[in-house]
Amino acid sequence: MKKTVLVLVLSVVALLTALAAGVGYLAYDFTHTRPSNTAQDVVYEIEPGKALNTIAKDLESKGLVRNASFFSLYARLKKESSKVKVGEYLLRTNMLPEEILQVFVSGKSIARAFTVSEGLSTYEIADLYEKERFGKASEFMALVHDPQFIQSLLGEKEESLEGYLFPETYMLTKYTDTKTLISNMVKRFLYVYNEVSPQSEIQGMTRHQIVTLASIIEKETGAPEERPLIASIFHNRLNRKMKLQTDPTIIYGKAEKSGKIVINITKADLLTPTRYNTYVIDGLPPTPIANPGREALLAAMRPAHTNYLFFVSKNDGTHIFSEDYKAHQKAVRDFQLNAKAREGHSWRELKNRQQTLPTTQK
Repeated sequence: MKKTVLVLVLSVVALLTALAAGVGYLAYDFTHTRPSNTAQDVVYEIEPGKALNTIAKDLESKGLVRNASFFSLYARLKKESSKVKVGEYLLRTNMLPEEILQVFVSGKSIARAFTVSEGLSTYEIADLYEKERFGKASEFMALVHDPQFIQSLLGEKEESLEGYLFPETYMLTKYTDTKTLISNMVKRFLYVYNEVSPQSEIQGMTRHQIVTLASIIEKETGAPEERPLIASIFHNRLNRKMKLQTDPTIIYGKAEKSGKIVINITKADLLTPTRYNTYVIDGLPPTPIANPGREALLAAMRPAHTNYLFFVSKNDGTHIFSEDYKAHQKAVRDFQLNAKAREGHSWRELKNRQQTLPTTQK
């Protein structure tokens, strides 16, 4: 009897050992063998609330793992099943289970570039945001004008975030919400502004006034080297209590009524009072009219030292500068009233410098 029991025990032990060895082999084979020898890209999305077992079955059906049950068990044994994050991921058919799991745990979703050029207004950024299918323009604009949101980002009350959405390329995933994007844009603005502000030579202007002036400078020239000269003219005009008479402010005033930027100015527009029409109002407009880049901010803080009071477009994106009205009128005749001077010229000759049209005269 004892011998029979011993044989039975030994048999069970042998069976369990064999099973353990078999399971160990299967586990080793699963974790160390790639599902495919070819690296084919597969985009896989983990939506909120998707269970690990469902994820594992999806992976098996797409040829990313060889066994769904093994993948679920593997993730649990690694104690990472609860660490899997929502996201849209780029996987390959030759990835090991460990590599796939680490992608899910990292939360590093597929990202696309959202590029905001210098001088775009909030209207234009919102339209671009929707056009490139990142989100709704209406939601973007609502947040840009949300008083509590503005206060939380800037630490002060402003009527909008116009001027504070720093132009740069931002990497967005499918799950980057609008509030996060805007927050990052403002944070980037604050970083750059604090970086350049110690170089300022201007006294008696608030941050908001500097940003407003920088936004006008940004819209007024396609030539980067001209920004300090343009800045000097506006500072000189402000110091002399002269009206700024800058066309981009008229365009922005029209946009405030229509909800979109239209680059077209008529004589009637020059005469129509709006709170942005600097042909009518004194000093700076109430808010920025666009979102300036680093160099425009710096130009507003460190203008060139000149006696210029006027500038006129040379029809190629650059300008001629004048100290008095007589010289200014001659420049107008030479470059604006002279058809030959305008023929064949375009601000696009300065391509890749600035996306905004230059104004025709000041």
